[in-house]
Amino acid sequence: MNSALLQYYEAIEQASADMLLAARAGNWDAVVKLEGACALLISQLKHAATKQALDTEEAQLKSRIMQRILINDAEIRQLAEPWLEDLDGILAGKPKSVH
Repeated sequence: MNSALLQYYEAIEQASADMLLAARAGNWDAVVKLEGACALLISQLKHAATKQALDTEEAQLKSRIMQRILINDAEIRQLAEPWLEDLDGILAGKPKSVH
């Protein structure tokens, strides 16, 4: 049981995990690149989902995959917060303070 839809979810989960690794390393360029890959996968998934449905067992697996993606996303957001604050300051013309 590895339907095409589940393959999309698994690919999105892998991209999410890769994004988290890049965020942990402070490689925000890679995070942005992987985010674009995720957006493409999500678009393809939406299209494929109109032609195929998941059975009960697959839907349960999808749910577990989605939970892992959300956990990854939450940590990425937490790691990005200081970087985004610095970027906001730079864009506003404020010098970066040293702590």
